[in-house]
Amino acid sequence: MAWRSCKHSMLGGREGVAWRSSGHHRGSGGEELRVEKPQVLGVGQGWSSHRHKEEGDRGKELWLEGGRGAVDGTGGKGWVWRSYEQREVEEPRKDLLKFGDFGGEEVKGSSGFDSLWFAKDQSKRWGEFFFLAWTPFWVFLILGIIVPFKLYESFAELEYLLVGLMSALPYLLIPIKLVGDADKGRCWKDRYWVKGNLWIMIFSFVGNYFLTHYFFTVLGASYTFPSWTMNNVPHATFLLAHCCFILYHTVSNMTLRRVRQYTACLPYTSRVGTEAAWILLFGYFIAYLETLAISNFPYYDFVDRASMYKTGSLFYAMYFIVSFPMFSRIDEIPGDRWDLKRVAVDALGASMLVTIILDLWRLFLGPIVPVPEPKQCSQPALVWFGIPE
Repeated sequence: MAWRSCKHSMLGGREGVAWRSSGHHRGSGGEELRVEKPQVLGVGQGWSSHRHKEEGDRGKELWLEGGRGAVDGTGGKGWVWRSYEQREVEEPRKDLLKFGDFGGEEVKGSSGFDSLWFAKDQSKRWGEFFFLAWTPFWVFLILGIIVPFKLYESFAELEYLLVGLMSALPYLLIPIKLVGDADKGRCWKDRYWVKGNLWIMIFSFVGNYFLTHYFFTVLGASYTFPSWTMNNVPHATFLLAHCCFILYHTVSNMTLRRVRQYTACLPYTSRVGTEAAWILLFGYFIAYLETLAISNFPYYDFVDRASMYKTGSLFYAMYFIVSFPMFSRIDEIPGDRWDLKRVAVDALGASMLVTIILDLWRLFLGPIVPVPEPKQCSQPALVWFGIPE
């Protein structure tokens, strides 16, 4: 028998029973063991917290490093253990057990979601849930109303800007009023939704202001709808890119946690290789899906749409190959909270790395389609530099 609810846990086995509730444990002998932040309970005399370790009977250690507990398992002999990366307490068995394998209910965090999908940090968990919760509204507005009913045919500059503002501003305004439980005791600058928005804001701004010009000169893309522009890029795309990137990176965070959990027992090189392969595949999938999703909007056009789907999606995926693993690190490790300065520097670093990759593509591989003369960029400088001949 082993079960756990949001507030207390009980683990049972051959050697006795251990349980936790509101910050204390009871061992099989009945004595109460108080710890600062209990995380892991063992059967018999084994227990653990963030800051201390205790040996169980048979001299084996039941422990957890840094409070990263995420996976339940058993070491045999009635031992029950829980850890994220360190999974070995007894040699007879090293297999992983899903939550509830002892006949109890599934282990869930305070937000009610499987912690293998969502972050351990409660502020980050709430922030990711909010980012996902707002997504259906702006997606339905654009792909469910504006595009299928061709409302864009009557849009002018103001209407396109308003659509972008209606889609993006709630990511910044709603959490100010609707404060998650985990954020109520935190300063605004320590809340994950602020950090996530700042990172994406910087990365998507650089992607639009500078890197969109690679889509013009390498992929043969063009915007033809009426819009106020900045550096020849419509204002609306700055706002809508923020919405899209928030969604992509939140989903990426969730999938990367699962990949890391499934590969945790593999050798280091295998884990790194598997994660890198997943990032490449998922990045290409996201890039292809976005290109396909806006295919019915006639005012974002390409010289050769088929080439854009296949090769252009790989070009676009270069954004995500860099940004997905870098964005996922924000507040991911318990106890390692990022400040806004670190978030901003990280986003700028990701932007610079993507710029280098795209410009190397431009210089060594060139355009994927014949690009009209006015849009060609033959100079060796960066693509947005209008160096006269």
